[in-house]
Amino acid sequence: MKLSKTRLWQGISIILVIAIIFLWFNQGNGTQPQAQGPSQNPSQEQQAQQRINIDIGDSPYLGPKNAKVTVIEFSDFECPYCGAAMGTQPDLIARFKSQNPNWEAAGPKLEEIARQGKIRLVFKQFPLDFHQNALPAAEASLCANEQGKFWEYQGELFKNQEKLGKDLYIELAEKLGLNKDKFTQCIKSNKYQQKIQDELDYGKQIGVSGTPTFFVNGLKIVGAQPYSIFKQIIDGELKK
Repeated sequence: MKLSKTRLWQGISIILVIAIIFLWFNQGNGTQPQAQGPSQNPSQEQQAQQRINIDIGDSPYLGPKNAKVTVIEFSDFECPYCGAAMGTQPDLIARFKSQNPNWEAAGPKLEEIARQGKIRLVFKQFPLDFHQNALPAAEASLCANEQGKFWEYQGELFKNQEKLGKDLYIELAEKLGLNKDKFTQCIKSNKYQQKIQDELDYGKQIGVSGTPTFFVNGLKIVGAQPYSIFKQIIDGELKK
């Protein structure tokens, strides 16, 4: 009888160990969109296998339309990793630099070289559903785009991630010299909700599962990666 109990407990122990190992290796592999840091970047070999032809549509962009390299970002204005990618989350940036002293925010550098005409930089909306301010902020950015101030406005949103809300949206519109009445009416109308939902659905369709996610000529870069990773791929694409 003792031998039988011993074997029973041995069997239970083995099952528990297998279950723990299974859960350990499968945690974080679900399909729920999430905010993503730099540790989740695929290798260059994986990127080469994931080249995707992306429809830019009428999304805001910087740089020449016929640029040899197009960088597309799917982003969320409330996502801290998106803020870090834009250089506006000092605590996260400090953590990244403690792991990689050469880490440099990609967003400002990408905007800089887009303004220089070296690349085209495209912004697509991907508000995560657990960020309650992400959708209204996305709407505000597109209302600013109506008046030709998308890039300035989105930059200010990332600088003020902790204060997202209607008061901030109006304040930023005034700061950037937008027509306040037109901007306010645009926000109240929710006219861009469907467009934003379409971009969110499209992102999921092409494999975006979190923010920020970038595509450099269709090559996928996931998370708040250092600019050096983008530069390496961009330089390679420009040499082709």
